[in-house]
Amino acid sequence: MPLTPAQRKANDKYIAKAYDRFLISTKKGRKEQLQAHATAQGESLNGFVNRAIDEAITNDNEGKNNES
Repeated sequence: MPLTPAQRKANDKYIAKAYDRFLISTKKGRKEQLQAHATAQGESLNGFVNRAIDEAITNDNEGKNNES
């Protein structure tokens, strides 16, 4: 069931308040590959990207801690 204009406006207002957004660019065809991987993992593309970012940050920080 489509959102009413009022629901859409309320959703857009919430998203603007609660989330930061940015654009990611990849080579043609890569998006489909990433989407397929995310789906195979049972997550959305957005969820997969956020998980990958979190894991990279954790791994980078652990690497810095092991250098000392």
